[in-house]
Amino acid sequence: MSIYQFSAQRITGESEPLERYRGNVVLIVNVASRCGLTPQYAGLERLYRSYRDAGLVILGFPCNQFNHQEPGDDQQIASFCSLTYDVTFPMFAKIDVNGPGAHPLYAYLRRARPGLLGSEAIKMNFTKFLIDRTGEPVKRFSPLDVPERLVPDIERALAGMAATAA
Repeated sequence: MSIYQFSAQRITGESEPLERYRGNVVLIVNVASRCGLTPQYAGLERLYRSYRDAGLVILGFPCNQFNHQEPGDDQQIASFCSLTYDVTFPMFAKIDVNGPGAHPLYAYLRRARPGLLGSEAIKMNFTKFLIDRTGEPVKRFSPLDVPERLVPDIERALAGMAATAA
């Protein structure tokens, strides 16, 4: 399996097959606008602007499953991201990442790259998954891993090398 087998709804409403990102290194992040980690949007945007020409794409998936930290609708979320952090990377409609209503992409990512002690559950917003150019998840990062800390793994993935173990 790979992420290319999934589609997701963009924050603007249209369905988008993740096949569109074939050949890119992808960083998938569940995000929220009212979270203590929300300032990571700025670091994610810096990563995107620094590495997009080399083939990095960041995909943001708003999620309201953690202490109701993303209460707005898609239009409010899009406005917040644009006005507060000048986000230009692709944003998707709000989803669930855990439980029976979890988006199938996240069900796949959780199985492919479990977290600490083998736990599949996403523990908080700003959990990050690094996907190689073939669509395979290669590393899972904690919500506390600030975007700047991901640079060595992103550069290795862009160069076609395996990411280091978590």
